[in-house]
Amino acid sequence: MSKNGKNTAGILAGLLAGAAAGVILGMLYAPEEGKETRKKIKDKAGDLKDQAKNKYGEVSEKVKDQYSNISSTFKETASSVAHTVKDGYDKYKDQIVSKTADVVKDVETELNDLKK
Repeated sequence: MSKNGKNTAGILAGLLAGAAAGVILGMLYAPEEGKETRKKIKDKAGDLKDQAKNKYGEVSEKVKDQYSNISSTFKETASSVAHTVKDGYDKYKDQIVSKTADVVKDVETELNDLKK
């Protein structure tokens, strides 16, 4: 996961924890019956749990999409580099074979001249 993704997840977790603490403290100091307060805390905790699941799902999907994009880009780049290297190899191989044939002809010519 990228550094930005870690920061976002940390901020999200901090915000959710702060919201939960604020709601709980507010309910505890509210002038209501204990039973009603506990029910509200339980309901709010369920709501926060659902929100956290939703955010986790969203972040998870974004990470999967980014991984897919990066993976795809890497594969394309690697393929392009491989083709470039192969094309360069083929080009220089043909030049070397041609130059080698020229050198062999020159050596044969020199040897024939020396034999005469």
